[in-house]
Amino acid sequence: MGIDLSLIWAVIIAFGVMMYVVMDGFDLGIGILFPFVRDDGERDVMMNTVAPVWDGNETWLVLGGAGLFGAFPLAYAVILDALYLPLILMLLGLIFRGVAFEFRFKAKAAKRHLWDKAFIGGSLTATFFQGVALGAYIDGFEVVNRSFAGGAFDWLTPFSVFCGLALIAAYALLGCTWLIMKTEGRLQQQMHDLGRPLVFVVLGVTGIVSLWTPFEHPAIAERWFSLPNLFWFMPVPVLVLLCTWALLRAVASNANYSPFLLTLALIFLGYSGLGISLWPNVIPPSISIWEAAAPPQSQGFMLVGALFIIPFILMYTAWSYYVFRGKVTVDDGYH
Repeated sequence: MGIDLSLIWAVIIAFGVMMYVVMDGFDLGIGILFPFVRDDGERDVMMNTVAPVWDGNETWLVLGGAGLFGAFPLAYAVILDALYLPLILMLLGLIFRGVAFEFRFKAKAAKRHLWDKAFIGGSLTATFFQGVALGAYIDGFEVVNRSFAGGAFDWLTPFSVFCGLALIAAYALLGCTWLIMKTEGRLQQQMHDLGRPLVFVVLGVTGIVSLWTPFEHPAIAERWFSLPNLFWFMPVPVLVLLCTWALLRAVASNANYSPFLLTLALIFLGYSGLGISLWPNVIPPSISIWEAAAPPQSQGFMLVGALFIIPFILMYTAWSYYVFRGKVTVDDGYH
């Protein structure tokens, strides 16, 4: 029995996308939370918590996109063709946020509010259109003769728009719990106060998406609610409820680290639910990873490079987070 290169690449790409969602999620969340904090010093602290790592976080987005291009070229062609507009708008949001990151600290006090608005707008735009793209991906694409056969605005549906709003709430919770872990004093307390309503919002939108998806897609409903699948997959929603309960308790007790770790668990469970719903299709609703795969020679050649470079990415990512561990303050940065 040979090595299933398509399966290996599906795991690598899924891992890369998950790492991006987690790591870029909390720094996008900080931009989403900016309007709730008015003090310039506290806003400086918020940005300083991610300043050493934010650009490295996007490495995983590049890895996921490059892996999709090389390992599943049909999926790359169809998905980018179908989601061209939301992905371009997402990238524009990331550009505005990145420029604001670099220029906000250099701007005069009278002009700093402009970069604050660019940071907020870029974070909201990038997050919203990531969610829209995700919703459109779940809805699936019309493919004829191995090409996208839909329209330029097929991605724009009530479900995809709601997914965009839901992702804003999820990233806001990630950013909130990250700041609980990385700050202290009044800013940390404000994030504790904001954390509880955000948890309920995220639980609500998660429930709506979880019900809306099988309602719109009978094949997904069949996968989740048929026997014995129901028993196999039941731990996912049960663990979501348990993590939410634990997160509410952690926020109420003013914990430092557990809120962020529990939020990561919630994100992972949501990602797992998405994988359960769509597997093994890389182009929903019906084209599998094996049907969209590149020739084994291409996948094998790329895998050699990936297995060499991914450990280095993991090492420098871990090292950067280790070096910049600890709290961030107004006066002295990290301590």
